[in-house]
Amino acid sequence: MACVMWGGHPPRLSSTSASSSTHRTYISSFTAFNLNSIALNHIISMKADANDVSTPMPVAESRQPSMLVFSGGTAFNGVVEELKKVTTRVAHVLPVSDDGGSTAEIVRVLGGPAVGDIRSRCLRLSDESTSEALAVRRLLGHRLSLDPLQAKAEWYEIVEGEHVLWNGVSRPYRETIRAFLVYFQNQILRRASENFCFGNGSIGNFFFAGARIFFQSLDAAVFLFSRVSHIPTDSLVLPVICTNDRLTLGCELWNGTVIRGQNEISHPTSGAVEPINKVVSSVPALPARIKRIFYMSSEGTNLLHEVFPAVNDSVLEQLKQVDCIVYAMGSLYTSICPSLVLHGVGETISMTPCLKVLLLNCSHDRETTNMTASDFVTAICDALNRKHGDPLKCLNNPPNTYVNVMLVPKGGQVPVDRQQLAAQGICHVIPQCEYSQDTSGLSVHQCCKGST
Repeated sequence: MACVMWGGHPPRLSSTSASSSTHRTYISSFTAFNLNSIALNHIISMKADANDVSTPMPVAESRQPSMLVFSGGTAFNGVVEELKKVTTRVAHVLPVSDDGGSTAEIVRVLGGPAVGDIRSRCLRLSDESTSEALAVRRLLGHRLSLDPLQAKAEWYEIVEGEHVLWNGVSRPYRETIRAFLVYFQNQILRRASENFCFGNGSIGNFFFAGARIFFQSLDAAVFLFSRVSHIPTDSLVLPVICTNDRLTLGCELWNGTVIRGQNEISHPTSGAVEPINKVVSSVPALPARIKRIFYMSSEGTNLLHEVFPAVNDSVLEQLKQVDCIVYAMGSLYTSICPSLVLHGVGETISMTPCLKVLLLNCSHDRETTNMTASDFVTAICDALNRKHGDPLKCLNNPPNTYVNVMLVPKGGQVPVDRQQLAAQGICHVIPQCEYSQDTSGLSVHQCCKGST
């Protein structure tokens, strides 16, 4: 198998804490070898078949590869840091149905879609080449204190332009950013009957929400945030649904139970302001496995309240022309599937002749307890086929029209049932490099070992 790197050297591992080392391992090995191999079509060797839409097409070596990534706002963020060193021609597709953290408070008081995942990705893509760029990133990435009173006091200091976070931000940027923070504050004050809690609030979320309400356009808010944070011009951050309305996620379990809200599905909390914890042992288990994810009306409580929002046209346009589609690691049902169940997504992916890569999670969470690798594939394919929804709107495409490569972290907790994967038509299962805390970089040749 040929091994090629751009730039003549492998990306280096980011410094991490021991608790996140396994996740970072996966991140670095993916970007150091597999992305390059995907881009240059060395990751798999198969005979080209013009009639087989699951056969990847070769990528020209004279340009950066183009990718589209379905992900949430957290797990894939570390990959983004390394990915920028390899290619910037990436379309990041993100859900707008999160109802946890400071996003939940914004949606509760001001309504509208959840912007936390989009804000998080824009910040990861943001420029870091100058001191001012770093200052803007620090400001928009800042979170207020968990204590509501301390958070409110700090927020007033920021919105009044007196906080130290403004140091290093030039007057044009300061006035632009502060104008939308002030507008956000005014929107809060206009809703006197609501008591907005600033605890653990994200300044970037407040700026984003202010821009969306001012322009009455999610697209315009994404554009503004992208320009202020200086993300690469050929990188796209795409909300999977463009709307100014609140979107609520629902899930149906195999025992018939319906759960409303992403937070309740993935990591239910006590209702107090607290950091999100998705560790499987920290939350009660679901009473049954998840059957499907769907959207429901903002006040809905059961299957009769299912709604069918339209997918962002830009997502479908990008899907038709990219060299590689990636289903990222993360919360399978609440971060990845919300982008897949929309009408048109399954149809477009099944007809796009490119590499379609699943990054298998390192571990289980509340949504995926006891699931195997082939179960992850089944969940993705069922979502894209809309198998358990309206029978008149469902598809019947085989798994390998949606996934044809799987990257698996060595030492991961999710069992890799290769025979079942082969039965699904997925024969290219590629283990990732092992990691030691002292490793400062991974060469391509290290990563080649063990590929099957």
